[in-house]
Amino acid sequence: MTGVEVGLDLSAITANRTSSKRFDFVVKTANKVFGIETNFYTGGGSKLNETARSYKTIALESRNIAGFEFVWVTDGKGWHSARRNLKETFLVLPTLYNIRNLEDGIFLELFND
Repeated sequence: MTGVEVGLDLSAITANRTSSKRFDFVVKTANKVFGIETNFYTGGGSKLNETARSYKTIALESRNIAGFEFVWVTDGKGWHSARRNLKETFLVLPTLYNIRNLEDGIFLELFND
């Protein structure tokens, strides 16, 4: 789904200026559009660090888009070896969740705006 399809200008989200961003899921509520990315890592490695950096950039790029919120759902043992980068992203992306958060109903809370 593109920004035009949901009535928002998402051109500020450029994936490090390489392309326009497409999200895994998009949820549109009465007051907001949520762009959602999801992943799960069973092992560590440079991919996790790059993902955390990339999503931190998206979080920063999307901050000033009225009516839009970036959400990242990630989990897995792989994050044990990349805690620092995950924490850095969490500090700028308050809508960073794991599977337990989903089980506890975070989407019901988040989408009930």
